Amino acid sequence: MAVDTTSSLSSVPSNVLTSAQYKAQQDAAKASSSGATMGQSAFLKLFTTQLTNQDPTDPVKNEAFVAQLAQFSQLEATTAMKTSMESMVSTMSGDRMLGAASLIGKTVSVPDGPVTVTDTTVAQGVINLPSGADGIRLQVFNDKGVLVRSQIIGAQPVGDFTLAWDGMTDGGATAPNGTYRYVATVNSAGKTTTPTVNTFATVRSVASSATGDGTLLLEVDGGKTVNLADVKRVGS
Repeated sequence: MAVDTTSSLSSVPSNVLTSAQYKAQQDAAKASSSGATMGQSAFLKLFTTQLTNQDPTDPVKNEAFVAQLAQFSQLEATTAMKTSMESMVSTMSGDRMLGAASLIGKTVSVPDGPVTVTDTTVAQGVINLPSGADGIRLQVFNDKGVLVRSQIIGAQPVGDFTLAWDGMTDGGATAPNGTYRYVATVNSAGKTTTPTVNTFATVRSVASSATGDGTLLLEVDGGKTVNLADVKRVGS
């Protein structure tokens, strides 16, 4: 005996779902409740399932069909835009790396950076004096943290001041070649501060931060690593 499927479908109340419709609805609910963004393939699968299992006596209206197609098109456009943005960010990161590579071999100012002493040169340092200074004490420490020289400098005007060490120790001997560190103590209007000393060091290499956030790091003489964003001056 033949079964009239059309009659069976028409006899199902509109508020009763078929098993396929119920499964599609549950899948959508799970995706929504988990906070996950529905991907392109998931959207297409859900959309196709809905069309396949719609009630022939009450098909999806044209307006709803067009609205869902519009959502599908918007999803495709958003996906394409995301891909394009990722590609652009990758390209910009490469350009920044190449730009930073041009600093290799040049001297840059490094906050609290190393002071390199060679047979012919002693690296200078710069401090900013927003209120000037009544007096400055410059201390020089070697790579083991031992104080090797202490100098007293007179009053200075507002602005940047260059610290120049003559390369001598407090005992009157010439400091051996190596890496040192400046510490400046400023006395101004009765207040004592210890400003950051920016020293000049030669860039040896450029690398991306291990965190993957796009930060570029410069390795300079003395093994110190400095964020490119912290560099204020570049020399020859």
